[in-house]
Amino acid sequence: MSNLAGADAPLVTFVLVHGSGSNAYGWSPVVAELGLRGQRAVAVDLPGHGPGAYLPLSYQAPQDLERLRTEPSPIAGTTLADCAAHVAAVVRRAHRNGPVVLAGQSLGGVTVNAVADLVPELISHLVYVSALCPAKRASVTELMATPEAADSFIFKLTPVPTAPELGVTRVNWRSNDPEFFRTAKEAMGADYTDTEVRTMLNILEPDESAAIGAADGRGLPHRWGRIPRTFVRFTEDRTLPPALQDLMIREADELTPDNRFRVRSLAAPHIGPRDPALLADELEQVARLCHGVGAQGPATRA
Repeated sequence: MSNLAGADAPLVTFVLVHGSGSNAYGWSPVVAELGLRGQRAVAVDLPGHGPGAYLPLSYQAPQDLERLRTEPSPIAGTTLADCAAHVAAVVRRAHRNGPVVLAGQSLGGVTVNAVADLVPELISHLVYVSALCPAKRASVTELMATPEAADSFIFKLTPVPTAPELGVTRVNWRSNDPEFFRTAKEAMGADYTDTEVRTMLNILEPDESAAIGAADGRGLPHRWGRIPRTFVRFTEDRTLPPALQDLMIREADELTPDNRFRVRSLAAPHIGPRDPALLADELEQVARLCHGVGAQGPATRA
């Protein structure tokens, strides 16, 4: 454990939002680390995820790959507004106990934006953990169309070819194709062992609402834009390459020049550092900022 940890770290409640195809369990190593430090943290399952997830029958063993292309999913009706309302309700409850730090990873950053627009007065700090943050560009779709995103391994991670009217992005994480596995490992956890990556893939969920990536996820300057914010860059991320992370930071700062990102960098792939204490350290530094206690300044961008 880093020497930054300890009882002197001011208490906030960390509300943690997962990314695409994931769930609250994805945050469990960080939640456990924060809990052992005496911090409060709650990881949220977005609508249609976690206990509410739908796993198509065709996704189970033995898989029916033809049916997997056409089997409907209830998550198709989930909107960004649904996700924002769900997390905002958690923030409202958490705020009764004191300051709230709202953090999102990957696609969860879009929900963070939307929640910040709904309840800016209840959030002391926003944290984007290698997360999508539309500012000048309206949506995830627009961000992923930029030259800075061109090298993303997400374009090599072939989804199940579902019809657009199905309304879902479906990924067969249980595929037995060795090339799919190699690509998934490169995209999300290149420095993890094969066994660790297989464990991670078995935790992921196949369906995500296609509406989330297409929605206007820009934060409003007078609401989202007034909340202090930190971006934790993952310098080894091959899903959201560092060039794309820097583009989002730059465009957000241009939108609210009087409230710029505090930037930190960790040498980690998309699923985060192997040692959860490293990310917990960063979150505890944010807690100190919320209470006006000194913390290390922004890291030099790699």
